[in-house]
Amino acid sequence: MNGNRGIAHLVCGRRAKWMVLGLWVVVLFLTAPFASKLSDAQDNDAASWLPGSAESTQVLEISKDFRPEQIPAVVVYARESGLTAEDRAQITEDAGRLKQLTDHGIRGAETRGPVYDRTVDPRAAQLYVPITMDEKGWERIAPAVDSIRDVVGKGGAGLAVHITGPGGTSADFSEAFEGIDSTLLLSAMAVVIVMLLITYRSPTLLVVPLLGVVVALFTAQALIYFLAEHAGLTVNGQSAGILTVLVFGAGTDYALLLVARYREELRRHQDRHEAMALALHRAGPAVLASGATVVLSMLVLTAAEMNSTAGLGPVAAIGVAVALLVMMTLFPALLVICGRWIFWPVIPHYGTADPTEQGLWARMGRSFARRPRMVWAVTALVLAICSLGLIQLRAEGISNADAFTDKPDSITGQEISEQYFPAGSGDPLVIVSRQAQARQVGQAVAATDGVVPTSLGLPAGTKPLYDGKVLFEATMSDPSDSEAAKHTVERVRDAVHAVPDADAQVGGGTAALLDADTATTHDNILIIPLVLGVVLLILCGLLRALIAPLLLVGTVILSFAAALGLSALAFRHIFDYAGESTDFPLFVFVFLVALGIDYNIFLTTRIREEAAHQGTRPGVVTGLAATGSVITSAGLVLAGTFAALGTLPMVAFAEIGFAVALGVLLDTFVVRSVLVTSLFLDIGPKIWWPHRRAREDVAEAPPKEPAVTRSDG
Repeated sequence: MNGNRGIAHLVCGRRAKWMVLGLWVVVLFLTAPFASKLSDAQDNDAASWLPGSAESTQVLEISKDFRPEQIPAVVVYARESGLTAEDRAQITEDAGRLKQLTDHGIRGAETRGPVYDRTVDPRAAQLYVPITMDEKGWERIAPAVDSIRDVVGKGGAGLAVHITGPGGTSADFSEAFEGIDSTLLLSAMAVVIVMLLITYRSPTLLVVPLLGVVVALFTAQALIYFLAEHAGLTVNGQSAGILTVLVFGAGTDYALLLVARYREELRRHQDRHEAMALALHRAGPAVLASGATVVLSMLVLTAAEMNSTAGLGPVAAIGVAVALLVMMTLFPALLVICGRWIFWPVIPHYGTADPTEQGLWARMGRSFARRPRMVWAVTALVLAICSLGLIQLRAEGISNADAFTDKPDSITGQEISEQYFPAGSGDPLVIVSRQAQARQVGQAVAATDGVVPTSLGLPAGTKPLYDGKVLFEATMSDPSDSEAAKHTVERVRDAVHAVPDADAQVGGGTAALLDADTATTHDNILIIPLVLGVVLLILCGLLRALIAPLLLVGTVILSFAAALGLSALAFRHIFDYAGESTDFPLFVFVFLVALGIDYNIFLTTRIREEAAHQGTRPGVVTGLAATGSVITSAGLVLAGTFAALGTLPMVAFAEIGFAVALGVLLDTFVVRSVLVTSLFLDIGPKIWWPHRRAREDVAEAPPKEPAVTRSDG
C-alpha cells in the first residue's frame, strides 16, 4: 500500500470505516437533543446587533437605569368620516382594559392615551402600551401583541384598528423569524434531494450525502448552542438561518466532489477501499483548501463593528468546519460500507471507460483551445456590462414598510398613523443629559428642525433622575425609519453635543439605524480587502504560484460585480423592491468569494495535477472534462440552497438568497467553465509562475500505479 494514502485509510479502511461510523453515531446521539435548543439561545435584542461603542447602544444601556428596557406598541384607531361617540367610548373602554394587562411583559398600568389627532372632529386616536424588553423580551413580543389584540380587536363597521409602532413591527418580525430553522431546513433538504436525484440519477446514492449534511447540521447547532450558553457567542435569527443554508450547500458540494472522484477510481480499482483512499488522497487537498477558504473568510467577519456581522463569523465558520469534517470522515466511510450497489442503477464497474473523456465538457475545452483569447475577452466584456447594473443598487437600508415581502398589520397601521399624527410618533428620540444642563439640552432639541417641539417630555414609568442625569424623549416629524429621520438624529446630536458639560447622548430606534449604517460602511471597507487577502494566500499556498491566484481572485471579483449588477436590476424592475440593506453587499461578497472560489479550486487543482503528466494546455482540457459535470451540479445545489432564503417573508433574506444564487450560477457556468478555462489556455504554462512548471510545459510523467485487483470484500 502506498504510504501517502495511509491517512485516507484511517477513514475508509476495512475496520476503520466501522470505527468512524460508530464514533459519529455516538456524536449524533449526544448532540441531537441540544441542536433543537439553538433557537432558545438566540439573542435578537438591539444590543446584540449594534456595535457596543455606538451612541445609541450606550443610551440603551444608560436608559435601563431609569426604567426597564421597553418598546411601545401603538394601537391606532381610525375612521375616515370622523370618530363617532361610540368609537370614543370604545377607545376609552379599551384603554381602561389595557391598563389591567400584565402578561408577557406588558406594562399596562403605564398605558398612555387616548391621544386624538389635532382636528375639530378627530378621525384617529392612539394608545401607547409599553412592553418590557429584558433578556426574554423578543420571545414574548408576539404573544404580548396578541394579548393587546385580544383587548382591542380588529375593528369593523368602518372603524379600523391596527397595532403598530416598534412593538407591533417587532412582533411581525418575530413571527416572520418564527420557524425559520424548520422552514429553511425543509426547503434546503428539498432542493438537495431534487438536485442529487438529477445529478446522480440514483435514488439510493442521495441518501448518503443527505444523511451526512443532517448529521453535520445537528452537530454544528449543538456546538454553537453550547458556545452561546457558556462562552458568550452571539447567535441571532439571521446567523441561525444562514447556518442551515451554509451547512447544506457547502456539505453537499464537498460530497459531490468526493463522489465524482470516487466514481473515477472505482472504474480503475477493483477494491472499493483502495478506490476511496485514492479519491480522498487526490481530491482531499482541494476539498480541505475550499473548506479552509470558507472557514477563514467567515472568521474574518469577527473584525466587524456590527455585533450581528461579527457574531455570524464564528457561527458560519463552525458550521462549515463541521460539514467539512463530516464529509471527509463519515461520508466516505458510509460510501465504502454500502459498496458499489449504492450507485444503482448506474453502477461504475471496474474496467469501464470514464464517460467524461468524450463528454460535453471535453468538447467545450477543445473548442476553447482554438481561440482562447477571443473567448475570455468576450466573456469578460459581457460580465463587465452586467456589472453596470450596480448603478441601480440602493444599499442604503430598508424601511419597515419595505422590509416584508407581504404587508403585515403593523405596516398598515403605520401608514394610517402617518396620515393623522407626526410620522415619528411611537418611536421617539431618547436623550440622556446631565441634570444641570438638561434645560439647555431640551431647548436645543426642541429648536432642531425635524423635531416636534411640543413632544419633549419624561416617558411614563421613568425615574426623573439617576446618578445626576435625566432622560427624556422627543418625537420626530418624519417616519422613524426614513432617511429624513436619520438626518434629524444627526442634527440633534450636533446640537446637544455642543452644550457645554452636558455629556448629552441621543439614542432610540432611528439613532440605532443610523449607527448601524455607519458601522456597516466601516465593515465593508475593512472586511472585503481582508477576505480577498485570505483567499489569495490560500490559493498561493495551494497552487504554489502567483499569477494563477491573482487571476482567479480577479475573476471572482468580476463575477461578484456582475451578480450584484444583475441582482440590482432584478430588484428594481422585476421584484419591485425599494432597496437593499446596508450590509447586503458585504454578505453577498463574502459568500460569493468564499464559496465561489471553491469551484476555481476544484478546477485548478485538477488542472495542476493533469499538467504534471501532459502539460498545461492539455491539462486544462482534461481538467475541465473531469470536473465540469460535478462542479456544475455542485453549483446548482449551492444556488438552490441559497435560493431557499426566498421562502422567508423578509426582503433582506430574499435579496441575499437571490444574489448569492445568481452569483454562484454565474461562477459555475460562466466564470469557471469559460473565463478561467480560456485564460489558462491562453497564458499556458506561465500561469504557474514562479513555480518551475512555468518554464517547462511537460514534467516527467511518473510511472503509473498498477491497478489493484484484490477482491471487493
